Amino acid sequence: MSMLLNISEGSSLAMHGLALIANNSPNRLNVKYLAKELKASEAHLAKVFQQLSKSGIVKSLRGPSGGFVLNKSANKISLLEIHEIIDGKVDTETCPLGKNDCPFDNCNLYGDLSSITNKTRDIFKNMKLSNFIKLDVEK
Repeated sequence: MSMLLNISEGSSLAMHGLALIANNSPNRLNVKYLAKELKASEAHLAKVFQQLSKSGIVKSLRGPSGGFVLNKSANKISLLEIHEIIDGKVDTETCPLGKNDCPFDNCNLYGDLSSITNKTRDIFKNMKLSNFIKLDVEK
């Protein structure tokens, strides 16, 4: 099945993994547990979380009781921030189809597709990790 919006596996793992960590706070979650829950490769997830740790989104602790916890509040972490840590800055100034050379003098796609990219970027910027935290009414 084809999708118009395509998020890399790394970004998807980061977003879902961070949501699991936020939902289990203050407990630490390790890569093995996250990989099992996300049905993902431990090696790939470890690389993703290494990037998140270097960026300061999570803190990690090694050892038997180790794992990851958020390093800042879930309502201060945007999906755009997570995406850009894993995949780099969203570019809204160049061809949205990734072309270096355009065979047309006037591109009809650039304006509309750039507008969609900007709107999507803004949605991701305003959507916080806290939006994915399950509220437990018994707490």
